[in-house]
Amino acid sequence: MIPSVTIVIPTYNRASVLAQAIDAALGQSHPGITVMVIDDGSTDKTGEILKRYAGNQRLVGITLAENVGTARAKNLGIALSASDAVTFHDSDDIPHRDKVMRQARVMGNEAIGAHPCLNWRLAGREPNTTIQIGAVLTHHELILPNGERAEIRRTLSLVDDFFPNLQMAAGVPGDWTHINSGLFHHSVFQRLGGFSDCIEEDREFRNRLIMAGEVLWVIPEILLTKIESPDGLTQQSATDYDSARRQADRQRVWDAVGHWFRTREVTPIPIDLTGVRVAACSNPGLCDPAATGRLCGRMTEKFA
Repeated sequence: MIPSVTIVIPTYNRASVLAQAIDAALGQSHPGITVMVIDDGSTDKTGEILKRYAGNQRLVGITLAENVGTARAKNLGIALSASDAVTFHDSDDIPHRDKVMRQARVMGNEAIGAHPCLNWRLAGREPNTTIQIGAVLTHHELILPNGERAEIRRTLSLVDDFFPNLQMAAGVPGDWTHINSGLFHHSVFQRLGGFSDCIEEDREFRNRLIMAGEVLWVIPEILLTKIESPDGLTQQSATDYDSARRQADRQRVWDAVGHWFRTREVTPIPIDLTGVRVAACSNPGLCDPAATGRLCGRMTEKFA
């Protein structure tokens, strides 16, 4: 069965590109999608953009009372999603119209099994058993601020934090963005929790999936274009790849990998939404009822 999908779009002060991202998400060929835009306390005209879509019955518009950061905004989307699977699109991503459908069809394939030629017991599975795909990733491309185009095709780079010795001649060092193109079965979050509250949250989550033995499938086609803007986190001096903050978060990620190599232990990260206040939400009926009820006590306004 093809799973239903929530496309979560966390956004902060990106009103100039947000409508394009929303239209691309709503234009996906998969019929069973919900688009959830989470305005992370923007101070620009993001609210005005969301009002344009208030009547769309496939879109949930959530406004947070204050900025909480990308990781917690994503976690809120996970908590509120009522779909079988969740994917995350940045507000300046341009997905192929069939991206989500292609991913969902792989995830819903009930004929995928653990072939005995591979050592499945290392991943906690028995040969010749049926496999539930935990995440479906795709190849994608990056448009850099200087206009250069980088294709992200090296699936091997998914394990750059585990085996750096295999990453020579990679072009782009590492492949941390692979996870940004992913579709994740909701059960993955039940087992492993959500995103770590850091600016390497995608990298950390990717590693946790691998360490826990979740099955990752990569579609070897470019189905997403990601545009790195000069004002994005990876380009700003305070949060770019050489910044002290990112280096500290990266070291935390590497420490977790080292701990796993020593112990084979994976610690889930609970989705903690303490302090996250929802100011407004359109179409709450598209959200998980239990999560919606828990969040009502933190709202500064009633659901619209």
